This record gives sequence, structure tokens and C-alpha cells, in this order.
Amino acid sequence: MNIQSAISREIFVPRDEKLLVAIEVMRRMKNKRLSFLRAGRKRDYLTYLCLSVTNSRPAQVLITKVKRYRGTRQFAKRSQWSVEQLRQVNGINPDKDTPEFDLVFDRTTDQWVASSAAEKCIFVQVLYHACQNYWGAKLAQANPASPGDQKTPGAPENKKSPGAPSQTSFVNCQQKLMGDACSVNMVIYRCKIFLSRMKNSLTANQGRPRREAAAVKASRSRSRSSPSPPAVRKMGNVMRRASQVLSERGERLTIKPAT
Repeated sequence: MNIQSAISREIFVPRDEKLLVAIEVMRRMKNKRLSFLRAGRKRDYLTYLCLSVTNSRPAQVLITKVKRYRGTRQFAKRSQWSVEQLRQVNGINPDKDTPEFDLVFDRTTDQWVASSAAEKCIFVQVLYHACQNYWGAKLAQANPASPGDQKTPGAPENKKSPGAPSQTSFVNCQQKLMGDACSVNMVIYRCKIFLSRMKNSLTANQGRPRREAAAVKASRSRSRSSPSPPAVRKMGNVMRRASQVLSERGERLTIKPAT
């Protein structure tokens, strides 16, 4: 079972929510940016940013922060926001795939870096379309069209009512994440994520036998260089016996015969 399935089963299914996407993230450093894997080794927990939708109607789109502490398999829900609290999604760089992005809420701003650029792109992509569907349904509820109303080609659309909340804006995001080819891009990003995880898994598995072989070699070297206590005692007894024999022979050679 992968991470997303495990999070969905533990956190979202009991709350009658459907998990759309979950990615591993960490806080972005303000000073010199460290690599994701190097900084992740110092953490005592892993953080996942999840996007879900409620099964009840009207549906709510939610962003949830989930943590899992190292050495445990349980996930813990920490914070949750609705898309109505999400003011802006900043993709940082509109020209290339990067793992950094910002989420600006009503009262806070979270600066994140995903485990890979592909995971960040797929999260922004799913979040964009979820927001489009949510705000489209919200606008339709605020301005219901009567059965006799027909949209004239070229006529201006109904404007948002003054009391309606402002929609989420996406800035510095690549157009391919929000264009017509989004489904193709999503498949590409999922393949990149799969290959990246396989590479990390293979690297970790290759490093483990090397560390174990080095430990075994060091242990054998220590055992050869330093004999066991019984061997030390036996060697000491042999040395004392040899010294005693040589001493006795020396005394015999120094005794002169009687005349």
C-alpha cells in the first residue's frame, strides 16, 4: 500500500472525505536552501500536504496538513483549511518545473518545497481544477439562471455578486498546469514521481548491503588482530614455561665438574 492510500484510509475515509492528492513537503528555508533529502534526514517527522473533497453536498474542498513521526506508521492530522480561506497559490517560477510553492491563506502564508518538482506540479494542477469546479458551482448557486433565460452568443456573463468571496488566484504557475493538455501532463508527472521514488528506493537498498559488509569486515579485522582472553592466557603460560626451561638449561651449563 502506498503512502496516499494509507493516508486516505486513516485520515479521510473516517471523515467521509475523498483524497484527491497527497505530496510530501517541508518548510522552505529562508537562508541558503538545502536539498530535500539532506534536510529531511534531520527531521523527526514527515509532513504531507493533502487535497480532499467532502462526499456530502454541497461539497467542500479542503487542504490538510498531515504528519507521521519516524518509527511509527500512524498519521496525524494537524491543520486544515478550506479553499475559501485560500487567497493565492504562488508557483514561484512560471518558466520551469521547480519544487517550491507558496499557499497564501487569510491569516497565514505557508512556504513549501515538495520532494520533487513533479509532485509540486501535480498538486498545483489538481488544486487548480478543484478550485475551478468549486468556484464555478458557487457562482452558479449565487446567480441561478431561470429556465427561460438563454445565453446569447457574445453577451457578457453575469458578474459576481458584491457579497461573494473572492476566488483563489494562481500566480507564477506554468500554463501547462492549467491548459487543455492538463490530463497528459498529469500522466507525465505521475510517471516522473514513480521513477523518482524507485530511484530513491534502489539507492537506499544498495547502500545498506555496503554498510553491512563494511561492518562485518571491521568486526573480522578486530577479531583477528586482538585474540580472545583464553588465547592470551594460554600464550602467557607457554612463554613462562619456555623461560623456565631456558633458565634451567643455563644453570646446568655453568656447573663445573669436580677434579
